[in-house]
Amino acid sequence: MVHVIVERVFAEPADVAALSQRFEEAKSCFVMRNVQHVRTCLARDGRRMICEYTAPDAESVRVANQLAGLPFERAWSAEVMESPKPSV
Repeated sequence: MVHVIVERVFAEPADVAALSQRFEEAKSCFVMRNVQHVRTCLARDGRRMICEYTAPDAESVRVANQLAGLPFERAWSAEVMESPKPSV
């Protein structure tokens, strides 16, 4: 499994309740493509969103979003870089 980042841009500030409903309705598309949601970050102005998933590959995430009717700007594989833990 790889980490995949999806970038979304909205013309108007996003309605969080409506987005949550759309993502809930899209779950079957994600299950079908073996895509698991990790986290979502919404910009304070509500116009940009980053969603992180784990999936077999970025194409699985692209297809799941397209099947679910969830528009996105781009989707790309990423490496998670953890900050070093401070020594005690």
